[in-house]
Amino acid sequence: MTPVIATTREELAVVRSGVKGTVAFVPTMGALHEGHRSLIRKARGLADVVAVSIFVNPLQFGPSEDLDRYPRTFTDDIEACAAEGVDIVFAPTQDVMYPHEPQVTIDPGPMGEIVEGETRPGHFAGMLTVVMKLLNLVRPDVAVFGEKDAQQLAMIRRMVADLDVPVQIVGGPTVRELDGLALSSRNRYLSEAERQTALALSQALQAGADAVADGPVAVVGAARAVLDKAARAEPPLMLDYLVLVDPSTFTEVLAGYTGEAVLAVAGRVGSTHLIDNVPLFFAPHDHAPSHSPDRFGTPKEF
Repeated sequence: MTPVIATTREELAVVRSGVKGTVAFVPTMGALHEGHRSLIRKARGLADVVAVSIFVNPLQFGPSEDLDRYPRTFTDDIEACAAEGVDIVFAPTQDVMYPHEPQVTIDPGPMGEIVEGETRPGHFAGMLTVVMKLLNLVRPDVAVFGEKDAQQLAMIRRMVADLDVPVQIVGGPTVRELDGLALSSRNRYLSEAERQTALALSQALQAGADAVADGPVAVVGAARAVLDKAARAEPPLMLDYLVLVDPSTFTEVLAGYTGEAVLAVAGRVGSTHLIDNVPLFFAPHDHAPSHSPDRFGTPKEF
């Protein structure tokens, strides 16, 4: 089934007005891969109609980032949407989304200034602004976002709660290659040698997860040992951050912490910026630690 494609606000409004039943929405920047397709399949199980957006949002790219070379594969994306039974694709141009330079944008607050926000100033303001615009235009009952972008997901949940946006936000587990590398549209930038170095990101997370029984300090130490080795590889991994954080605020947790946490990492290999994370649970001392040994095959949600 070929989805209905809307490229303007007016076309989308006409299509949306004819929808009967509930709508699940998957916002994307295109270059769809199996990770996106898994989100679409999750959306299919949550509503009567599935809508996908394809829009490379300039507001969330910094001046030295990869906006111009970000992959655009529209024909392939539509074929992927058709194969997954998507009903509606909203594919606006930049002029449609931003007919004039926006003066009112979403302030991401303190969470937008830490971790990924510190590495990429302005990124989360641009991301939240376009997500809010898309939610207002598509008017879904539920929206599905990937857990690979854990801080993004946490901020969207906070925005929806703080601003009373009438939509349910659902996370979809990270999808990985057989070697553990998290699927990303940017993976195609990597040379074979760069890809081998990039594997240190998921390997560091696995090392950290394996140390969860020994507490937060041991988790970070085990992960950092893997990343330190990758920093000496050829080509090297240039680490942006490795943090163990509360999944709802992305503030770092300390020794003795119990409860849910996220071990998040980001770095650059060559000119490619990659992020990854794994959810963990630190049990109270009188309970056995809980973590999933096969998390890189079938990651749990958090």
